[in-house]
Amino acid sequence: MGVWNPLRLLNLAALSLLRDEALAISTLEYLPTELFPPVFILAFYGRHSETLKAMVHAWPFVRLPLGGLMQMPNRGTLQAVLDGIDVLLAQKDRPRRCKLRVLDLRNTGQDFWSMLSGDGSRGCSGSLMAPVAEDRSRTKQPLAPLEVFVELCLKESNLDEFLTYLMSWVEQRKGSIHLCCKKLKIIVMPTENITKVLSTVQLDCIQEVHINSTWNLSTLATFAPFLGQMGNVQRLLLSHIHLSAFEEQQQHVFQFTSQLLRLHHLRDLYMESPSFLEGCLDQMLRCLKTPLDNLSITNSLLTELDLTHLSQCSNISQLKGLNLSGVTLTNFSPELLQVLVEKVAATLQELELDLCGIRNSQLEAILPALSRCSQLRSFSLCGNLLSMAIMEKMLRHTAGLPCLSQELYPAPQESYSSQGILQPGRLIQLQAELLEILRDLGYPRTIWISSSPCTHCGYNTFYHLEPVVYGYNTPA
Repeated sequence: MGVWNPLRLLNLAALSLLRDEALAISTLEYLPTELFPPVFILAFYGRHSETLKAMVHAWPFVRLPLGGLMQMPNRGTLQAVLDGIDVLLAQKDRPRRCKLRVLDLRNTGQDFWSMLSGDGSRGCSGSLMAPVAEDRSRTKQPLAPLEVFVELCLKESNLDEFLTYLMSWVEQRKGSIHLCCKKLKIIVMPTENITKVLSTVQLDCIQEVHINSTWNLSTLATFAPFLGQMGNVQRLLLSHIHLSAFEEQQQHVFQFTSQLLRLHHLRDLYMESPSFLEGCLDQMLRCLKTPLDNLSITNSLLTELDLTHLSQCSNISQLKGLNLSGVTLTNFSPELLQVLVEKVAATLQELELDLCGIRNSQLEAILPALSRCSQLRSFSLCGNLLSMAIMEKMLRHTAGLPCLSQELYPAPQESYSSQGILQPGRLIQLQAELLEILRDLGYPRTIWISSSPCTHCGYNTFYHLEPVVYGYNTPA
């Protein structure tokens, strides 16, 4: 006897029902809840538009994760679903079975379809959609009857057909539809198109903003008022915002930083190559309203006064991650770095100081504070030129850190010739000496040693990355 297959039986029942579309529509009022997902999937892929339309206003779940079925946006099937929503919105009283509150067009929801199509006994209630209630609690505006979630990655010169159609549909139903996204990513798109999109989206739903574009500072200033309306943003990433000639730097920086005053949930701030920041860091830090979890300022010019303001900022005292890679610190006071590390020692988990031009005296100054970073998990100093003596001191100061599991260090200064050329044989000898130091300290530990940054593979790429491993079973 063959094994009974509930998934196969559900699909057979759904296929049988869809052979007569009129019958399928008429029976939706009485269709068992566990049959809705398999029938919807088959109707979706079979382009049964009228059935899809009818199923929407009988949908027995809070969320309809349509994006999980859309490998490529299809206007026909999307339009059928939206037509069903129009019928739903036109009714004064919601149908008895319908619990639909969220249409999710993001590439998520595969678990929903596989679980509910494969095993109805595992639960089919609207409680599966609990995160929706959490999302809604964050918005300050009156709730719309229905929310439409999308992924927004703006990277073309013109809006694609799918997004253009959806935005037009939402625009005509502004009173009853909210277009929401949690993560906004802008790569390349004309400012007028960005404005068009953002004028349609519920900005207070956005929790994460990525701007990975070669914007100049004035463009960022133009975008800033939209950012200020994203009151629930938790993570902000800015990449390659450059300062053009003859720009009014102070005015544009003020236009941007003043909007940070409205971001009461900002926890993570990442800025790569922010050429406008030199001499203006204090202005930005004063506009932060909440303590940060992560701060990253990389490949940027900062002044010693900028770093002074950073070490004095009250909103970095709870940092878990600090990344200043590519910020030249060579001529900065060693005491300044010491104060900065002391400020974050109680909570810091990740510290990256790659390619900072750190000198032996600066590293030695932060060692006492570094030894108190009891939560530190990851520490990287790649691309700096440090002596073997200071590296030994560093390994001894960090030996007692209980959470430290990832350590990336530069090849010692003595690994290079006077012309700056790496000497592999000498590096092998120094690695053996580092192993002896680890053995002397007596803690199982792996450190990674790298040479100068690779000029062919990227600014933060290093070669000759080699592990130095000490364990209790390491041969003597």
